[in-house]
Amino acid sequence: MDVINALGRRKASIARVYLSKGKGTFTINNRTESDYFPIATLRHKLNQPFVATETAGSYDVTVNVTGGGINGQAEAIRLGVARALVKINEEYKPALRAEGLVTRDPRMVERKKPGQKKARKRFQFSKR
Repeated sequence: MDVINALGRRKASIARVYLSKGKGTFTINNRTESDYFPIATLRHKLNQPFVATETAGSYDVTVNVTGGGINGQAEAIRLGVARALVKINEEYKPALRAEGLVTRDPRMVERKKPGQKKARKRFQFSKR
């Protein structure tokens, strides 16, 4: 097996994920996962696809991630890892689908409209 690559997106984050056989190390933008994501819940999100497919510790993951915040980046990496695992073995897809890990979350920030303060909020109305 060579290096398998996949793309994951969430909000404004784009993660390019490269999977190869190994001991389960995560490298995110040339940093360790605990260095890049200091919050334990975000590190848990990264490992969800491996836990669902029972392949924890068998693949090394290298990620280049840009844009968005840390939560969006973690979820983009999670989607990329899930897609890469499906490329490796198609039989992983039902287990990942049951956890909701192969579905791209389409929710994006709504754009700001002209004549308004934000996307939905209006400027204060004064009758007189």
